[in-house]
Amino acid sequence: MTTSAAAPASRFAHDFATLQQLAADALAHAAKLGATAAEVEVSEGFGLAVTARCGEVETIEHNRDKGLSVEVYAGQRRGHASTSDFSAAALRETVAAALSIARFTAEDEYAGLPEADLLMRETLDLHLHHPWMIDTEEAIALAQRVEAAAFAADARICNSEGASVSTQQSQFVSANSLGFMGGYPISRHTLSCSVIAGKGDGMQRDGWYTTARDAATLEAPETVGATAARRTAARLGAKKIATGQFPVIFEAEQAAGLLGHFVHATSGSALYRKASFLEGTLGQTIFPAFFNLRECPHLPGALASAPFDDDGVRTRARDVVKNGVLQGYFLGVYSGRKLGLPSTGNAGGSHNLLLEPGAHDLPALLRSMGRGLLITELLGHGVNGVTGDYSRGAAGFWVEDGEKVHPVEEITIAGNLRAMFQNIRAIGKDVHIRGSKQTGSILVDGLMIAG
Repeated sequence: MTTSAAAPASRFAHDFATLQQLAADALAHAAKLGATAAEVEVSEGFGLAVTARCGEVETIEHNRDKGLSVEVYAGQRRGHASTSDFSAAALRETVAAALSIARFTAEDEYAGLPEADLLMRETLDLHLHHPWMIDTEEAIALAQRVEAAAFAADARICNSEGASVSTQQSQFVSANSLGFMGGYPISRHTLSCSVIAGKGDGMQRDGWYTTARDAATLEAPETVGATAARRTAARLGAKKIATGQFPVIFEAEQAAGLLGHFVHATSGSALYRKASFLEGTLGQTIFPAFFNLRECPHLPGALASAPFDDDGVRTRARDVVKNGVLQGYFLGVYSGRKLGLPSTGNAGGSHNLLLEPGAHDLPALLRSMGRGLLITELLGHGVNGVTGDYSRGAAGFWVEDGEKVHPVEEITIAGNLRAMFQNIRAIGKDVHIRGSKQTGSILVDGLMIAG
């Protein structure tokens, strides 16, 4: 049985042991009603988010929520139900509803709990919970500091879309009828700012944010505001460019999106539905030989760390791409069974994907490109997951002789993701850690740019 110490009971409405008991009671009631198997998740969370705009408070949001969801099996038939009521009567009714649904659904030969030997059985504390004891007044003052720093950084900043402070904490217990029970508390804190520069038709908007499990590791509020201002002012005087085929650098934040498209295309649900342009590519060369992508789910304090996935399957570090060759998909128990492959511990998503950085920072990467486009913003959702066709609105900077010469807007970039992956020329070392995918900027050859 896997457990973890919860946060102080004074902040959560229920202590961790209560969530464990609720999970155990739900499983016991499912067995009493005749379910052949069951799994349950019990969770609660709370948070605070404030936004200041032009020095004044614009929004204050407090949230507190809880929920219990149960999945019950009657042989190969599966039913699901959930409730936000933790009373004993509501728990029994929810379990009964799930079992009733299961009895009326079609059999699914792939449905069922994980194999017992895949389940996480030991305790693993990844230090994912760092309470931030900030009250509403302090959060407002902090948001105002962020925004004030943006206005102070550049006289061309003329307006603001607001600066925000968010702090969220939650805890959960996941359990199933094979004896697995695990859970832990988590936290996530964010500072952000978005401002406007210029006048009339020449106005531009951009922003910046920082996010972390531990508020002590967030960028300073003055840094967030000043970075938002610098990025916004740099976009003034944006021009269109002529249509043509050029090399493109995806700034680190946008490069993470390329990894996101890769993850989607190699995820079980897309693969077993035959809705992926990377179907059947396991063991094949997808990227250049210098491309190495590793999944590291046990990094202490990281934003996408987890000791087990949504199925309760233990996670493990692994090479996803090694020397350009695809080593493994992203599979949960169900999708793995559909594909005839074992779970990779990825029910619910990927965990800390680290792309091996190259030797160059962004300025050196620009010099390596010589002439082309640096993309700092992508717009729209023009990605076809079945064919890999890629077409997105974009903004950024035109580069000549390795230097940014002017900002660019109202353009479209187009290509095919399979070819784009093959045409990656270099990876930067300018890594920004903001989510589950950590990468530097990525230089891709031969994209079509429509000005």
